Amino acid sequence: MIRVTVWYEYVQEAGEFNEEFLPKDMSVEEKARLKKRVADVAAKIKEVYPKGVMGTVAEHLESCEDMQVTSVRMNMPEYGLPDNLLNHTDVLIWWAHVAHDRIPDCLVEKIKDRVLKGMGFIPLHSAHPSKPMKALLGTSGSLKWREGDFCRVWNTNPTHPIAQGIPESFELEEEEMYGEFFDIPKPDDVVFLSWYRGGEVFRSGCTWQRGYGKIFYFQPGHETNPSYHNPYVLKVIENAVRWAAPVMWRENLECPNIVESPESKYLKK
Repeated sequence: MIRVTVWYEYVQEAGEFNEEFLPKDMSVEEKARLKKRVADVAAKIKEVYPKGVMGTVAEHLESCEDMQVTSVRMNMPEYGLPDNLLNHTDVLIWWAHVAHDRIPDCLVEKIKDRVLKGMGFIPLHSAHPSKPMKALLGTSGSLKWREGDFCRVWNTNPTHPIAQGIPESFELEEEEMYGEFFDIPKPDDVVFLSWYRGGEVFRSGCTWQRGYGKIFYFQPGHETNPSYHNPYVLKVIENAVRWAAPVMWRENLECPNIVESPESKYLKK
């Protein structure tokens, strides 16, 4: 059984408006406009995803007999990832957007260590500049973006385990455009490449190995677009969980001093 933890930021969907995080010089009028936009976005998200953005993904994974799914949110104690959960997670799915900086560095380090020891990590959509992804990949994750464009997702590596059951291409009628240059290290595999009607292309499904852990970044999933209702998007995430599941674990990340070599027993006394 693959132990999957689905982590969700849950700031926009909750309609959170906290002036503590706003620029000190923002005018009253600007704050009012922003507050209305926050409320409008929250209402739109709930319209598109009545069960929640990540609730929709979690529901699909829960239907898989080989997966045990736990859903958590950033507003839970210990940011939703206490040690007893993280240390019993085989694959961590991470969706974040507007509150990357709120994740404490100590938690980021724990996630990184867990991946290096074998845990799979699947950052989705706007998690591209999230602290865990940047810590694991060592780059900024920066890119170009534009809301609301037609997207064709091309399957560029059809023999890859993540691409099984996915056609040559599939369409997303409306998805946030992400465009190159995407500041990531050279992927081990580019499984999917997205093309947008505006002309941009994007490496939208990429894999890496870090230590004993596997990482898969997948682009579709803007909070006000119905991409997580698309059966191919859900199938990709399902496949990615199985692919990223640990093959074996490393107990610690130390550098042991090996005094006696493997060949020492053959040396002449």
